[in-house]
Amino acid sequence: MKTSTEGLIALIGHEGIVLSRYKDSVGVWTIGVGHTKAAGGINPELFAGTLSLQQAIDLLRTDIVKYEDAVNKAVKVPLTQYEFDALVSFHYNTGAIASATLTKTLNSGDKVNAGKQFMNWVKPPEIKSRRQAERTLFLTGKYPPPLATIYPADKSGKVQWGKGARVNVRDLLNAGNIATPPLDKPPAPPAPPPAMPPQPTPEPAAPSGNWLSIILSAIAAAFSRKQS
Repeated sequence: MKTSTEGLIALIGHEGIVLSRYKDSVGVWTIGVGHTKAAGGINPELFAGTLSLQQAIDLLRTDIVKYEDAVNKAVKVPLTQYEFDALVSFHYNTGAIASATLTKTLNSGDKVNAGKQFMNWVKPPEIKSRRQAERTLFLTGKYPPPLATIYPADKSGKVQWGKGARVNVRDLLNAGNIATPPLDKPPAPPAPPPAMPPQPTPEPAAPSGNWLSIILSAIAAAFSRKQS
């Protein structure tokens, strides 16, 4: 079996996306959608660059094959698609599908109690809501909303939880060539005011006709007195 698109969306929502390397809750260097050194390929301990969102999704698609194969090998009973998706999400996070009690219970044919045993894996405490969602998916087929958050991380590997961008994962996957949305984008600078058109320089007013007559009359009178 392979993970469905809805299962992939749910897993991305649980993991979140960080496009530069960061340290997870137990201090393991991680990048993208929960990718660690153990998965092979890019080693986040040594990778100092930044992934594009498309690269992060492609890396997940490569990583998840290994986890799908492990679930297929460990589980000996038929599964529905949503049961398989829940188990892949569980194994992607814990790496424990081969040893977990829930797998043994599942292989005995007791799916109800196997579903309840997802809650045996709730350390650290931050993971509890994920286990609850995986349990719900396994027992009822109800997938979580198709949402995930893309977070930035600083150079020390600390995730900046308050500066993420919330995205609809289904829309991203349907888009094909995935563009990375801005993270904590600063507001654009205000546009400069429009240039004012040049104002014409006022021309000096021409002398009016009355003033010209007065001046000519004064000159003529002065010349007449000089001749007398």
